[in-house]
Amino acid sequence: MRTVKPTDAPPPVRCAWARSPLGIRYHDEEWGVPVHDDRTLFEFLVLEGAQAGLSWETILNKRENYRAAFDGFDAQRVAKYDPRKIAQLLKNPGIVRNRLKIASAVQNALSLIRVQDEFGTFDRYLWQFVNGEPRARVPARTEESDAMSKDLKKRGFNFVGSTICYAFMQAVGMVNDHTVECFRYRELDGAKGLTPPRRRKGRSM
Repeated sequence: MRTVKPTDAPPPVRCAWARSPLGIRYHDEEWGVPVHDDRTLFEFLVLEGAQAGLSWETILNKRENYRAAFDGFDAQRVAKYDPRKIAQLLKNPGIVRNRLKIASAVQNALSLIRVQDEFGTFDRYLWQFVNGEPRARVPARTEESDAMSKDLKKRGFNFVGSTICYAFMQAVGMVNDHTVECFRYRELDGAKGLTPPRRRKGRSM
């Protein structure tokens, strides 16, 4: 009796942009997964702003350096950064040493704290722009990202143009932009959106 040898399973189909080991891991484990933790939302807001004019691969390679440089993206701490701290960050080769982008991270931390005071969490504020449920689209910007960008700017946030906002929405799962052929599209289809209201108003940083 002849023994049939098992054949290797074909590799999963992914979105075309996921090519490097780092990019594949990010694609498979994070991109498009709904995020509701304020600290993580702040992290992606800073990283998406830092990416402007650069590749996302560049930012992914610097991500751990950003976490160390920005106190784990603790908005309460980042909001207290003074000119001396900003000067130190400008000398850090592990991050994008752009004065405007670094200053915007501090400004955005201050604005985020004000949003938390008004809405209870940054999470609740952001997810209102998609009515609490992930969407499925593949543009560069949408009416929702336009609205988010406009409102964020009104609240004092920087580096939050509509295109950056849409990339942010993709990253934190507010839209599922995996291609239909990608194995993650079906896995994330029907992912949960907005978290239920908390009984007590407070910050989740």
